[in-house]
Amino acid sequence: MRKQIVAGNWKMNKTFTEAEKLISDIADALDDINTGSTGVILCPPSLYLEMATDVAYESNFEVGAQNIYPADSGAFTGEISPLMLKDLGVPYCITGHSERRKYFGESNEFLRLKVDALIKHGIRPIFCCGEVLVERETGSHFDVVKKQLEESLFHLPAVEFLQIVIAYEPVWAIGTGVNATSDQAQEMHAYIRGLIGTKYGATIAEETTILYGGSCNGTNARELFAMPDVDGGLIGGASLKADEFLRIATSF
Repeated sequence: MRKQIVAGNWKMNKTFTEAEKLISDIADALDDINTGSTGVILCPPSLYLEMATDVAYESNFEVGAQNIYPADSGAFTGEISPLMLKDLGVPYCITGHSERRKYFGESNEFLRLKVDALIKHGIRPIFCCGEVLVERETGSHFDVVKKQLEESLFHLPAVEFLQIVIAYEPVWAIGTGVNATSDQAQEMHAYIRGLIGTKYGATIAEETTILYGGSCNGTNARELFAMPDVDGGLIGGASLKADEFLRIATSF
């Protein structure tokens, strides 16, 4: 049975004091509420990863990074290596987020290198894929997502692909307050699972966790998560408020 996950992507938000309080509030609440089999992952800015892993060690959540550079070390000022994350005990890392693609020009080929570097060190990529508005409106959204998966993930052998968590993010719905309908989300998630099945077989397709990431919040999470191929969410703005994030985490 595939794992259900709710992951919070804090992006570039929170001061140290604010981050400390948010982590503490979520950790304390997770001690008292039942999320069932749902895994909770917090992905704060890199400055706060050590603090988060320290708390996670004795709490009911795991930690993810927001980015890495695909080298173990070197003259890459300002970057973080997967080896550093491994040494810190960080088990997940977001890869291919639409903001990294848009603002930092990250290509499918570069993301392939990131995926390989993470898997090499036993860190599970949360691989983001999705289309922008014009691609949705012209009907090319399926082709766009297929190309992203084929060029960044489908070179992996089956045993390594099993380490991947996929997050479908309709870019037109991120931070806009406009979310895909549950039927639109299900349609794309089922399509992605079908692509995985064609490449790796039905068993691996059924075991792959596919998250929805596009303005998911406490109001619409339950309807989205009820879809048969939606296994949770990669949560942006709503992850910055403990009560809202926890409401989402208990929406299954």
